[in-house]
Amino acid sequence: MSEIVLISVAGEDRPGIIASLTQALARYQIPILDIGQSTIHNALALGLLVELPDAAESQGVFRDLLFAAHGMGLDIRFTPIASDDYEDWVREQGQPRHVLTLLGREIGAEHLARVAALIAERGLNVDRITRLTGRISRRARGAHPLASVELSVRGAVPDLAALHADFLALGQDMALDVAIQKDDIFRRNRRLVCFDMDSTLIQTEVIDELAAAAGVGEQVAAITEAAMRGELDFKESFRRRMALLEGLDERVLAGIAERLPITEGADRLIATLKRLGYRIAILSGGFTYFAEHLQRRFGIDYVHANRLEFRDGRLTGAVSGEIIDGARKAELLCEIAAREGIHPEQVIAVGDGANDLPMLAIAGLGIAFHAKPIVTRQARHSIATVGLDGILYLLGMRDRDLEGLDRLG
Repeated sequence: MSEIVLISVAGEDRPGIIASLTQALARYQIPILDIGQSTIHNALALGLLVELPDAAESQGVFRDLLFAAHGMGLDIRFTPIASDDYEDWVREQGQPRHVLTLLGREIGAEHLARVAALIAERGLNVDRITRLTGRISRRARGAHPLASVELSVRGAVPDLAALHADFLALGQDMALDVAIQKDDIFRRNRRLVCFDMDSTLIQTEVIDELAAAAGVGEQVAAITEAAMRGELDFKESFRRRMALLEGLDERVLAGIAERLPITEGADRLIATLKRLGYRIAILSGGFTYFAEHLQRRFGIDYVHANRLEFRDGRLTGAVSGEIIDGARKAELLCEIAAREGIHPEQVIAVGDGANDLPMLAIAGLGIAFHAKPIVTRQARHSIATVGLDGILYLLGMRDRDLEGLDRLG
């Protein structure tokens, strides 16, 4: 009668280990039911789940495996698996899976301990842990600006929003971003990224810059903050702010456009996504005058923002066309997705204000980026500790993959 055995191998990693062990199994035509390996600093941990013939016929298998392992200086252990336990394990393959991504400037034992404790409290089990960012030199400190680890977890999550809230509170306490996503086909096939502009792609609110130049900074800033907190209707607050800018010289706008402070990680993120064939959009309640400046710099595919109205080289205090508010941003996201022939689940949306919430809710991956508290609480994902290129790790990309892409040009 056959039996199922877990073969566990540990020792110093080197080429040829898997070849030698599987050749020993192949001589006896042994089925491999599962296989997994991890290596940390040349320390190998390898597992093979196999079905062996009856005890008399298995002696040769054990002998050859022991001989092969000994010849390579490896420790090998054999653990019988009960038939019922194996079938229970097989049935578990239909369980829901989620991917947990940890992002920070550095990830230490306390971060992992507290995240793992919360996972265990929710009855979830970690299947796999992968470091996404590169190896960290302890001599050239400060040379690696990001740290990211990805955990694959198994088990039912009845309330994903509640779990996100728990991870959000945990992350805020430890200066760590923790994102949890369903591990489904959409996560691996995003194709469009829609960015808010002000305080997202750029580190300023352009309307505040214009207000400062016009000498009405305090009045406009007060209206802006109230709108971003969701205390004022966006369209009404927008009209009030624009009216205060009447008469501002267009040459002032040109100077501001040239000095726009680009958000950390934006160049790396957009350049990488463009190389991979992503389409990029700016959906902004700001102004096309500045969004088109970014479009030329980054090669943005779509720009939708408010078009300023000029008369004799000066602002009239109004805009032409429909004002882009939160509802319109969500509509535009869906329109662009349809034009590109993709599902909204394949869209990433990134923003910081209350008027970004509708598009963050529709997108498959909606990210509140260094956002206002009301936005961070309502969005399904948030980044508050690193730059925009942290999004690459939410997509499961690894530094070595990105470095290979850079070498291709």
